[in-house]
Amino acid sequence: MKYETQKVALPFFAVAMALFTLQIVFGLLAATVYAWPNFMAEVMPFHIMRVSHTNLLIVWLLIGFMGCTYYLMPEEAEQEIHSPNLAYIQLAIFAFAGAAALVGYQFGIHEGREFLEQPFWVKILITISFLMFLFNTSMTLLKGRKTAINLVLMLGLWLAAVFWLFAFYNPTNLAVDKLYWWWVVHLWVEGVWELIMASLLGYLLIKMTGVDREVIEKWLYIIVGLALFSGLLGTGHHYYWIGAPGYWQPIGSIFSTLEVAPFFAMVVFAFTMFWKGSRNHPNKAAMLWALGCPTIAFFGAGVWGFMHTLSFVNYYSHGTQVTAAHGHLAFYGAYVMLILGVITYAMPQIRRVQPYNQVLNMWGFWIVTSAMCFMTFTLTFAGVVQTHLQRVLGMNYMEVQDQLGLFYIMRLGAGVAVAVGAIMLIYSFFGPAREQVPAGGTQITAGAGSA
Repeated sequence: MKYETQKVALPFFAVAMALFTLQIVFGLLAATVYAWPNFMAEVMPFHIMRVSHTNLLIVWLLIGFMGCTYYLMPEEAEQEIHSPNLAYIQLAIFAFAGAAALVGYQFGIHEGREFLEQPFWVKILITISFLMFLFNTSMTLLKGRKTAINLVLMLGLWLAAVFWLFAFYNPTNLAVDKLYWWWVVHLWVEGVWELIMASLLGYLLIKMTGVDREVIEKWLYIIVGLALFSGLLGTGHHYYWIGAPGYWQPIGSIFSTLEVAPFFAMVVFAFTMFWKGSRNHPNKAAMLWALGCPTIAFFGAGVWGFMHTLSFVNYYSHGTQVTAAHGHLAFYGAYVMLILGVITYAMPQIRRVQPYNQVLNMWGFWIVTSAMCFMTFTLTFAGVVQTHLQRVLGMNYMEVQDQLGLFYIMRLGAGVAVAVGAIMLIYSFFGPAREQVPAGGTQITAGAGSA
C-alpha cells in the first residue's frame, strides 16, 4: 500500500461484508418459504424477505464499489484521497439510509417498485451520499494522474449517478413507468456497472500480472466500447411485454444477444494477461478471484442471459425461475466476485500483513462458486419445467409450484452452502493474521511478487 488514505477503503469493506451477510440471511429465509410456504408467514411476509434480499444486494455492491474506488484511486492518480473525513461522512449517510430503508420494509414502508422500493427521503440521502463520493473521488482524479483505469471507473460511477435520477420519476402509466424503471435497473447492471467491472478487473491484472499498462488499457477500451454498444439498446429485451412499440422486439433480441460479447472479451482479456504476465504474485487467492469473476460472469450474464433473451423464447420463459437462475449467477459472477476479489487483494496490504488465510479464502471461493452454480442449474431446470407446465400445458401457478418442491429444497441446500463459504471468506478477510510485515513495511513481501 503506497498511500496512507487507501485505508479509507477499510470501513467500506467492513460495512459491505456486514450487509453481504444480511443479504444471505434474507435469501435463506426466502428460499425456505419456497420449500415450505407457511414458514414465518405470520412474522414476515415473503415479499418483505425478497425486497430485503434484493435491496441489500444493491446497497452492499454500491458500498463495495466505493471502497474499491477509494483503494485504487490514490495509486492510479498518484495522489492522496481529497478528503478522508468526507468519505467517512458519506459512508455514514449511505449506511444510515440503507438501514432505515431495511427497517422500514419490515413495517411495510416502501414504494413498491422492484429494486427502487426505498422511500423518497431515503432516495434523497442516497443521492447526497453518492454526490459526496463523486466529488471526493473526482477531486482526487483532477489533482493527480489520469489513466484509462481511473477515467473509465469514474465514467461508470458518474453515469450510474445520472441513471439513478430516473428512480425519482414515477409515472402513473404502468407501461411508461416500466420504460424508465429499466433505465435504472438495466442500464446499471448491463451498462455502466460493466465499465466499473472492467476498470477494477484491469487494475487487479496490472497489479498482479506485471503486464504492461498500455496492453491492458487497450483491452479496456475495447470492452467498454462493446459494453456501451450492446448494453444501451439491449435494454429493449425488457420492453417486449410492457406495451412498448413492436420494433423493440427485434432491437432487443439483436442487441441483447450482442451483450455476450463484452463478457466474453473480459474472459479472453483476463486469461491472456494471466498467461502473458508473471504468475508468481504472492496473493494467489486474489488471482483466483480475478480469473473466476469474468468466467462466471460470462456464463451467468452471457450464456444464461442469451438462453431467454430472444423474444420468441422470452414469450414463454418470462418471469419463470429461468430468470432467477440468470439473475443469481450474473450478479454473483460480474459484481460479487469482483468486489470479493478486490477485498482479497487489498486487505493484506491495508492491514500490512502477508497474504494470509489464503487457503481458507480459496476454499471459500470454491464452496460459494460451486454452490451458486448448483443453484443456477437447479433454478434453470425448475424454470424449464415451470415454463412447460404453466405456459404450454396451461396449469395454474400454484399447481405448478407444487411440482417444483424438490428443486426448491435443492436451491435451499445450495443457499446454506453459500452461507458456509461466505463465513469462511469473511473470516479470511478480518480474522487473525499469521505474519506481520516488519515495522515500517509498506509492501507484502512473501513469494517472488510485490504489492
